[in-house]
Amino acid sequence: MSQQHPIGDFTSASLESLRSLVDVNTIVGEPITSADGVVIIPISKVSFGYASGGSDLPTGKQAELFGGATGGGVTIQPLAFLVISGGKVELLQMQSANNTADRIVNAVPGVIDKLIATFKKDKSAEECEPQGKE
Repeated sequence: MSQQHPIGDFTSASLESLRSLVDVNTIVGEPITSADGVVIIPISKVSFGYASGGSDLPTGKQAELFGGATGGGVTIQPLAFLVISGGKVELLQMQSANNTADRIVNAVPGVIDKLIATFKKDKSAEECEPQGKE
C-alpha cells in the first residue's frame, strides 16, 4: 500500500482555500442596480501566487520525519465599472490608458455606439423614403 506524502495534503488544502477566494464573481462582480435603473458592474483584476516545499528528515526510527510549508497570496485590484444606462454601455476605468493597447480597448465601446447609431440612422432614412412604383 502506498501512502500519500504529507506535501500532497498541504498542497491540496492550500489550493482549495485559494479556489474558494477566487471565482468569477470576484473578477466580474455582482450587478448593482440604482433606483433610476442604472446598472453598474464592477470589473477587477485578480492575481495570486502559491508556493510549497518540504523535505523528509532522516532518522533512525521506522517513521520518517517530514517538515514542510505552503503559502499563498491573493491581490484583488478594481479596474473598471461597466455602466448600463438607457440602452448604452459605458466602461469607466479606474486608471488612465498608458499604452496603445489600453487606448484601443478604451475606444471600443465608443466605436460600437457610433456604429449602432449609424445603422439606426441608415435604417430610419430608408423607412422615410417613399416607395416608388415600377
